[in-house]
Amino acid sequence: MNKEQAATEEKNVIDDLETQENQDQDAQGADEAQSNEAECEEIPEEKAEKSAAEDEEVNGKYMRLMADFQNYKRRTEKEKSDIYAYANEKIVSELLDVIDNFERALAHGEGDEGFVQGMNNIFKIFKGVLEKSGLEEIEAQGIEFDPNFHNAVMTEESSEHESGCVTEVLQKGYKLNGKVIRPSMVKVAN
Repeated sequence: MNKEQAATEEKNVIDDLETQENQDQDAQGADEAQSNEAECEEIPEEKAEKSAAEDEEVNGKYMRLMADFQNYKRRTEKEKSDIYAYANEKIVSELLDVIDNFERALAHGEGDEGFVQGMNNIFKIFKGVLEKSGLEEIEAQGIEFDPNFHNAVMTEESSEHESGCVTEVLQKGYKLNGKVIRPSMVKVAN
C-alpha cells in the first residue's frame, strides 16, 4: 500500500467514526427529546402536587414564625411593663424604714403643736408621693390571717378575735403595684 491509499483509508475510517458518532448523538438526542416530552406531559400534575405541598410547607413555616414573633412581642411588652412597674421597688423598700420611723416619731408627738402639725403634713406629702408610685399598705388588723400578705411572728389567746384572725400589727406591710414587697408582721389569735 502506498501512502495515498493509507491516507485515504485513514480518512474513510475517521469519516465513518464521525458519522457513527453523529448518528449516536442524533439517536441520543431523539431519546432525550422523547423523555423530555414524556416528562413535560407528567410535569404539570407532579409540579402542581409538588408546588401545593411546598406552598403548604412554606405557609406553615410562615405561620409558625408569625406566631413566634407575636409571642416574643407580648413577652417583651410584659417585661417592659414589669420593669416600669417595679423599677422603684428597691428604693421604695428602703424608704419603708423611713416611713416606720416617721410613724414612731409622730406617735410620740411631744413638743410644740406647730412642729408636730408640720411633721404630720410632711409625712402625708411623703406618703402621697409613694402612693402615686403604686405603694399601698396591706390591711391586717382584725382580718383573717393570710400567709400571702402576713408574717405571723406570735400567737396569743384572744377573746375579742376568732381563731386565725390578726390581733395586732407589729410592723405594717406594703404592696407595690400589687406585688408584696414587705409582708405585715402580725400576732395571730389561737
